[in-house]
Amino acid sequence: MKFAVIVFPGSNGDEDAARAVTDVLGMPADLVWHQTASLDGYDAVILPGGFAYGDYLRAGAIARFAPAMAAVRAHAAAGLPVLGICNGFQVLTEAGLLPGALLPNDHLQFRSELVDVRVETVAAPFTSGYHAGEILRLPIAHGQGAYYADPATLDDLRAHDQIVFRYAGPNPNGAVDAIAGIRNRAGNVLGLMPHPERAIHPRLGSADGAGMFTSLLRAWERVVLHA
Repeated sequence: MKFAVIVFPGSNGDEDAARAVTDVLGMPADLVWHQTASLDGYDAVILPGGFAYGDYLRAGAIARFAPAMAAVRAHAAAGLPVLGICNGFQVLTEAGLLPGALLPNDHLQFRSELVDVRVETVAAPFTSGYHAGEILRLPIAHGQGAYYADPATLDDLRAHDQIVFRYAGPNPNGAVDAIAGIRNRAGNVLGLMPHPERAIHPRLGSADGAGMFTSLLRAWERVVLHA
C-alpha cells in the first residue's frame, strides 16, 4: 500500500504523517508537492495538518484551488481513501469533499493538548480496528477547529452514520454536537481535527492513533485479496 502525503506551502504535519505510515505500517509514503497533477499509483492520500498557504482568508480556502486537489477529487471519486487531518480536514470541507465547515474555536484561543475522543462508528475503513464507543487519547493543535453544519446537514450525517468521532470529555473548541471527525457518504473520505499521526507510540503520550493507520491497511488488504 502506497501513500501520498500532500504538501502545501505552510504544511507542518506532512513529515509526521509520512513517518506514521512508515513506522506503524512499514509502507512507503511520499511527500507530494501541491502542484502535482496526478496521484496515479497511490492507494491512499493524506492531507496533513499545518497552515496551508498561510490559512489566508480562512483555513483551507486557498488550498482548495491547488492543482493537487483536482487529483485528490479524482482519487476520492474512484473510491480510494483520503484522510484529512486538522488543516487537511479544513481543506476537505472547503473543497466540498466533506460537508460543513470549521469555524474559529469558541474561546478564540489556539488550543494544543491531549483530548479524549470517542469512536462513533467502526463501519469506516479508518476505524475498523477499533470498537464502537472506544475512547482514544489524541492531541489537538488548532485555532479554527469548531465543526459546524446546519441542522439539516447534521440530521443527514447522523442518518447515514457519517459522524466518526466525537469529543468524549470537554468540548475543546465548541464543535456542534461535539463532532471531532466525519466521513463522506461513501465512507472513503475522512476528516478529523485531532492528530492520530502524533499518537502512535507511548512516548508521544498515546499510541491510540496507530489503530487508524492499521485499520486502513487491513481494509485495503481485504479489497486487494478479494479483487
